Amino acid sequence: MKHLILGTAGHIDHGKTSLVKALTGTDTDRLKEEKARGITIELGFALLELPDGIEFGVVDVPGHEKFVRAMVAGVAGMDLVMLVIAADEGIMPQTREHLDILRLLGVHCGLVALTKSDMVEPDWLPLVQEEVREFVAGTFLESAPIIPVSSKTGAGLDELKAELVRLRMF
Repeated sequence: MKHLILGTAGHIDHGKTSLVKALTGTDTDRLKEEKARGITIELGFALLELPDGIEFGVVDVPGHEKFVRAMVAGVAGMDLVMLVIAADEGIMPQTREHLDILRLLGVHCGLVALTKSDMVEPDWLPLVQEEVREFVAGTFLESAPIIPVSSKTGAGLDELKAELVRLRMF
C-alpha cells in the first residue's frame, strides 16, 4: 500500500472543499463557523482511497488571505498538490499567492483542477486552460495536467483520480 499526502491550494470559493467532498465523501469544513460562513477557516482532512492500494491523506487548506498561516501549515507536509482554479473566475489573488507559497516550500509535483466546469460554456474551457498554462509556465506545474471537473455533476472526477494514480509514481 502506498500512502501520500495530497493537498489543495487556491483562491477562496474556487471549490477546494467541494472537490474534496466529491472525491472522498468527506466534508472537511467541520466547524460551526465554517458552515455558517461557507468558507474554510482551519485545515480539513479526508482519506482518498484509489485502486492498487493507493491512499491519499487529503489536506484541504483555507483559500482566504486572512487564513494564509493555516494554508502554509497544511502545505508543509504535502507530497503533491491540486491547485484548484474555478473555470468561471480564472486566476485570482490567492491563486497566485498559493502557487508562490507552494514553490517556496518546495512542493514539486501536482496538477491543476479546473473546477466549476459545468458553470461555463464548453468553448470557454480551452481559453481558461490556456490562461492557466501561461500562469504556471516556469513553475513545477508547467507540464502538469489541467483537468476540468465538476463537483456538482461528477464530470472529470474519474480523469482526476487517474492522474493522481499516475502522479503518485513521482
